[in-house]
Amino acid sequence: MGGGDGNGIAGLLLTGTSLTHDSWVLLGVVAAALVFIGEATRRGLDDERLVAVVAMSLAFGAVGARAGTWLRTVHPSDVDPFVVHWLYGNRSILSGLVFAWLGVHVGKLLVGYRERTGALFAPAVAAGMAIGRVGCLLTEYPGRPSPLPFGIRADAAEAVQWGVLPGTVMHPTFYLEMVFHALALLLLTRYRDALARPADLLLPYLSGYAAFRFLIEFVRGNDVALAGLTRPQLFILATAPLLAWRCVVALRRPRPDEGMADDPTTA
Repeated sequence: MGGGDGNGIAGLLLTGTSLTHDSWVLLGVVAAALVFIGEATRRGLDDERLVAVVAMSLAFGAVGARAGTWLRTVHPSDVDPFVVHWLYGNRSILSGLVFAWLGVHVGKLLVGYRERTGALFAPAVAAGMAIGRVGCLLTEYPGRPSPLPFGIRADAAEAVQWGVLPGTVMHPTFYLEMVFHALALLLLTRYRDALARPADLLLPYLSGYAAFRFLIEFVRGNDVALAGLTRPQLFILATAPLLAWRCVVALRRPRPDEGMADDPTTA
């Protein structure tokens, strides 16, 4: 669930006392699955077809996270073979989320499941992201040098790896992401039944993350692609209008009980 270099096969092993990138991603997936099951149980949804929908979402998300960074250039000679990139390359959480969304729809189509699942996926994704980002924190470039006195201070080895002076303070971007998703999980749980259609719960979460991610990209340290913006920022700019519009529609949609209260014939 990160945007920088992962550890490939070695990421499945332990490094010292800390779990490395892929292990934390796995923990995030497990947490997301548990939250999904808990929310489905609470809502009385025990359709076995949901298993296939979740499995398809995970499969598409895993491929998309890798493919999104593998296809970052139009020149095939500039990238590694896909198998090599899959084992040792970096990931894109944004493309992973998009592919996971596609996987949900493909899974529903294959098994004939017609119900919307946003109310189940929203808290599950937030939980998975909050935990999975720990792996990014342990293994990836945290952010650009910060003028603030607090942040992640590079030791000698990290300074060489990141190309900065020893003792340089870096923006703690992954800490901030972990806090964002943890707070989002709390809010999604608190207001999970507040919308007219519970399935719309995914829209404000994704809209909030898009805005947060666009802003934090300025200190993330990703490569600038165009007009001073990184590739994630350009992707967000391209998709944000539709996402924001759908979010506004979902938030403004009246609840059925509110409509009855306003109807004089039901007073």
